[in-house]
Amino acid sequence: MAKQYDVLFRLLLIGDSGVGKTCLLCRFTDNEFHSSHISTIGVDFKMKTIEVDGIKVRIQIWDTAGQERYQTITKQYYRRAQGIFLVYDISSERFYQHIMKWVSDVDEYAPEGVQKILIGNKADEEQKRQVGREQGQQLAKEYGMDFYETSACTNLNIKESFTRLTGLVLQAHRKELDGLRTRASNELALAELEEDEGKPEGPANSSKTCWC
Repeated sequence: MAKQYDVLFRLLLIGDSGVGKTCLLCRFTDNEFHSSHISTIGVDFKMKTIEVDGIKVRIQIWDTAGQERYQTITKQYYRRAQGIFLVYDISSERFYQHIMKWVSDVDEYAPEGVQKILIGNKADEEQKRQVGREQGQQLAKEYGMDFYETSACTNLNIKESFTRLTGLVLQAHRKELDGLRTRASNELALAELEEDEGKPEGPANSSKTCWC
């Protein structure tokens, strides 16, 4: 059976309730969009396998509730994340301002070196825009993050943003992955060598023999 993936990473979606985190997740994993909004209770997750730089990556994407009453639960998931999306809604200045609070939570609870991307979601609602694209770009620059404006409704930059964050996580863990690959190659070479050394020489080698 072919190996289904080479490595598993955990990504996290955080931001205020109503910014569209669940819609982003459903669009990316299932290519579905539901305009009706049902708030996530606690934490939910979905899985998807993608290929980045020739590596099959299985990503476990955690969708967290934005409401304050769930913060104690959701913060526990920060520690296990390798990549985090910080999401706001471009039609809400308030949600945008709250990103600073979310960044503070990441700094406090997430592991050092976690990769982050800032997302300005609901880019299709241009007529309701309260946060300019330049504002998002500037904020992302201040915190050293990449920035995307996305729309789960129109599928704008969904694949691109998830692929980019996965790629950043891969780059951050490149040494570990290279080490695993080296060890796996060495073990395979050693196993083949031991098998060759264990085989009898001559005509007997052509017959079926049990090597157990």
